[in-house]
Amino acid sequence: MYLRIKSRTFARRRIKSKHLNDNHSMNFVEELRWRGMVHTMMPGTEELLEKEQVTAYIGFDPTADSLHIGHLCSVMILRHFQRCGHKPIVLIGGATGMIGDPSGKSQERNLLTEETLHHNLEGMKAQLSKFLDFDSDAPNHAELVNNYDWMKNFTFLEFAREVGKHITVNYMMAKDSVQKRLNGEARDGLSFTEFTYQLLQGYDFLHLYETKGCKLQMGGSDQWGNITTGAELIRRTNGGEVYALTCPLITKADGGKFGKTESGNIWLDPRYTSPYKFYQFWLNVSDEDAARYIKIFTSLSKDEVEALTAEHAEAPHLRVLQKRLAKEVTIMVHSEEDYNAAVEASNILFGNATSEALKKLDEDTLLAVFEGVPQFEISKDALAGGVKAVDLFVENAAVFASKGEMRKLVQGGGVSLNKEKLAAFDQEITTGDLLNGKYLLVQRGKKNYYLLIAK
Repeated sequence: MYLRIKSRTFARRRIKSKHLNDNHSMNFVEELRWRGMVHTMMPGTEELLEKEQVTAYIGFDPTADSLHIGHLCSVMILRHFQRCGHKPIVLIGGATGMIGDPSGKSQERNLLTEETLHHNLEGMKAQLSKFLDFDSDAPNHAELVNNYDWMKNFTFLEFAREVGKHITVNYMMAKDSVQKRLNGEARDGLSFTEFTYQLLQGYDFLHLYETKGCKLQMGGSDQWGNITTGAELIRRTNGGEVYALTCPLITKADGGKFGKTESGNIWLDPRYTSPYKFYQFWLNVSDEDAARYIKIFTSLSKDEVEALTAEHAEAPHLRVLQKRLAKEVTIMVHSEEDYNAAVEASNILFGNATSEALKKLDEDTLLAVFEGVPQFEISKDALAGGVKAVDLFVENAAVFASKGEMRKLVQGGGVSLNKEKLAAFDQEITTGDLLNGKYLLVQRGKKNYYLLIAK
């Protein structure tokens, strides 16, 4: 089955028209510059953007059915582009995704089946609709295209004759992405399939230039080589003049890789990364990173960002930047409701939350909130008949070293069960006390939590 995209496959959330129409006076390049989102730009790009409404595209590989925060900088560039009155095209690499781009990679990636690509493409399109207006009648409404649609009937002989003859091997070999693979640490070479990737991406630019009047390609700085190959292909094929703009690859101040945690990528899909974990990721970035990320990953104005930065500098311990960053990105990617729930969930661990707030948590969020706290398994059958707290928390689960220690702490009001003070050390606990029919949360003192799992 072809990966043909119907223009209204998804009911998209309409972006308020002000995103499109109120900001035509905004200068796109200036907007990116103050946000620290310009790495390299072809001469003449800024002049073109000031002169006319420009159509530009960014390509996304459909290697999963969700975008992750590594894609978010590119998505925000397209969002700013549309808000400045220009027309964004999202290119999903249905064809190129079957091959894999060697740029920035040390080894060849797994190739995807047609069925998987189709599924991934649908998921990505639904997410992109939260950031871009695909549906309005505005002349700069976004479009989504899939390069599989124009590559699927292209024979190898046609490609060799119509595309391959315009670009020399010497030109292709000079690209950094190729040199790194040939002379890098692994020295495992480069397959012919990967070597042709830059021609395929170059042809995408040519196709969009000829069919959509697309004069600008944007992407991460690691894409510069592929983008300029496309510009060269257009120049040699029909003499057309096109442009390129890349953004810096996002890093952390400590040199670590952005968007990765010990448990993997931070995804935009709540099935893979819960809104609570998503919110926590942004909340826990360093001061230095928060000052950069709030410019890159939100649509806050320069004045708002400067005011927040000044406020943060006066009292860094209040983490003003991190809190606002986490709020803006969580609402943009998920919803205000998800943001409020994430704040409530965070207060359970770090603030004075009530037992009602704890009982409202679904199981996934509960486990995410208390990830890393000591856990003990207890017998659900034993709870059915009722168990004294002192027996449960000393003998069945080693929350306290001794019954004497527990008695003292309970008398001093230092023990809570499910966020309610334990009235007596021998209070009876039953299955009726379980959260989600499965969990007990014991708190010893202010900061020591234990999660008991009834099985």
